[in-house]
Amino acid sequence: MNDDDFRPRVLVTKIGLDGHDRGSRIVAAACRDAGMEVIYTPPWQSIPAVVKLALEEDVDVVGISSLATDHLIVPRLMRALHEAGLGHVVVVVGGIVPDNEEALLLESGVREVFHPGSTMDEITTRMRAYAGEARRAGQLVPAVRETQA
Repeated sequence: MNDDDFRPRVLVTKIGLDGHDRGSRIVAAACRDAGMEVIYTPPWQSIPAVVKLALEEDVDVVGISSLATDHLIVPRLMRALHEAGLGHVVVVVGGIVPDNEEALLLESGVREVFHPGSTMDEITTRMRAYAGEARRAGQLVPAVRETQA
């Protein structure tokens, strides 16, 4: 994979009932401005809908925004992604996540939690790096997508 030609594909979404989407819109715009291909959803997505979209859009990173307690269902998303053959897709969470709940997310496989005060440069730089890792890992995975289509 040539780094000059690499354009990360990121899905920015909100799962559960949290409708506060200003932060996710700002992050989506920053990722777009940093040269990433962004798939953005409105709030209130179900886990099956996010998995389906991640599969259909062949994303490298899924970014989940949480300003309520909806990050607590991210472990179910992680399991669903693995069951769909998308274990190589990197998941990050941003928003209000208490320290004791951050540990739960990291243990479930979330790569990083971005807290208030994270800069757009930090977020986009790390998401680009994570996307590269996911793309390389995905190239090692058998063509699961065709068998599930």
